[in-house]
Amino acid sequence: MYLDESDPCWKGYEMIGMKQKDGRKVPNCVPIKESEGYCPQCLVEYIKRCDEINEYITIMQPGLNEAEYQGRKVKLGKPFLTPGGPKKRAVYVKNAKGNVVKVNFGDPNMRIKKSNPERRKSFRARHKCDTAKDRTSARYWSCKFW
Repeated sequence: MYLDESDPCWKGYEMIGMKQKDGRKVPNCVPIKESEGYCPQCLVEYIKRCDEINEYITIMQPGLNEAEYQGRKVKLGKPFLTPGGPKKRAVYVKNAKGNVVKVNFGDPNMRIKKSNPERRKSFRARHKCDTAKDRTSARYWSCKFW
């Protein structure tokens, strides 16, 4: 399968730098035809920058995903069902001040029927989903589900 020890890629592929996969570095093998037309050195530098960013994100990730809300650890930005709550779902997010807040959204007595294109279009237009940017609003999370 492999050409030799120095070239870890299959025949018809060439290695251009390394990439992150499942938390480890592996050779970035691309088809020779795809690599033509690009500056190989530019690609290598780009991939090195991406690797540095990925390593930084991997290192910083545990602190970004977890926070403390009312004395307990919670995951940020991951919606969950609230069976006994006032709404169908909720999500923990950080607001502009850096405080963790719980955002409740969705009607517990209704189903989302986003597979129907007419309903989807109507919902997104009614809630102006194109402008929903504030992660601390119920509108943002509802639109994300639709």
